[in-house]
Amino acid sequence: MTYTILGRAVRNEHLALGVLLTAFGGGYFASRGGSSSSRPVPQSVQQAKASVPVSAGSSEEEEFIKKFVEEAEKENKH
Repeated sequence: MTYTILGRAVRNEHLALGVLLTAFGGGYFASRGGSSSSRPVPQSVQQAKASVPVSAGSSEEEEFIKKFVEEAEKENKH
């Protein structure tokens, strides 16, 4: 069976292959991800900590957050 698309005869097999190629090709390229050079990666843990600001409402809250992070890091070292 053939279909007429833009004035040309297109066979059923070609339509099926086109749909499959588009679906699998799109899935492949979508799962490739971006380039790794687009995001700067911190060199060490200390640089990563320095790059993330602590936005606390008060100094007490900021101290609480810092203590919580330190305790969580100590637990992860065990």
